[in-house]
Amino acid sequence: MIEKFYKEPPFYKSYVKKLCCLTQKYPFLKLFEAGRSVQGRKIYALFLGNTCRPVVYAAAFHAQEWLTELLSLRFLEEVCEMMLTKSEIRRALSTRGAIFVPLVNPDGVELVLSGGESAANLKLFVDRISGGDFSIWQANARGVDLNHNFNAGHALLRKMETTAGITGPAPRQFGGLKPHSEPETKTLVNLCRRFNASRVYALHSQGEEIFYRYGSRSPAGASAIARLLADTSGYTLPNQSGLASHGGFKDWFILETGRPGFTIEIGRGKNPLPIDELSPIFARLYETLLLTLVI
Repeated sequence: MIEKFYKEPPFYKSYVKKLCCLTQKYPFLKLFEAGRSVQGRKIYALFLGNTCRPVVYAAAFHAQEWLTELLSLRFLEEVCEMMLTKSEIRRALSTRGAIFVPLVNPDGVELVLSGGESAANLKLFVDRISGGDFSIWQANARGVDLNHNFNAGHALLRKMETTAGITGPAPRQFGGLKPHSEPETKTLVNLCRRFNASRVYALHSQGEEIFYRYGSRSPAGASAIARLLADTSGYTLPNQSGLASHGGFKDWFILETGRPGFTIEIGRGKNPLPIDELSPIFARLYETLLLTLVI
């Protein structure tokens, strides 16, 4: 039976409460503060297994894509249960751990779920940018799209944004005046560097697609992994183009480390995907997500 938490939008307070419950239930699950958002909300990371070159899972970069937050937590909880009963999962995580950052953009998600009041001292700013309508809001509280803010072709991306008429803070697709200008972006960069991450998986919605290249760069083994993930999920492997082709988390990771990085666009429809889509999406991706732990 699916608990209430997975049947409702993940307000920040309920999210924090859920993390505390998970660490109480599973003592081997380590919770720590990886950084803070523009408005000072804690960006939490949860650690499983060996600290040597872990896999990093990150979700909810974009405010409207909060279903990815719930999906990553549900997967984490499933893995924790399997740690108690499945020796193959314990063996896999004894050699390479996993770090989960389910909520990269806590200010943005809270803004979408609770409205402009949640922005506190930035309320007038976000109201002005949004016109009071947060139905397409994807950015953080400063109007910066976090998945355009990583140091991967940022100068080129700025030119593309300007051509598209995006010249300053906006509900979506403004990558900031310089890469890594946002504390949320810096949090992930510092986390990957600190733990020497072996690969990263960024969860987004929607499209039922998997991206694994950055331009012409495809790290060794990435193509084979991507094909396996596509085969198990039924997702496609298109090339990225336009404003989505630079500045992303997996783009930066591939460029900096030469190791595999993946963006998985869950579900199909219009963001935010409805909460009742969580269970069928999880069921479809269950085998795929398990593979990301062991391959």
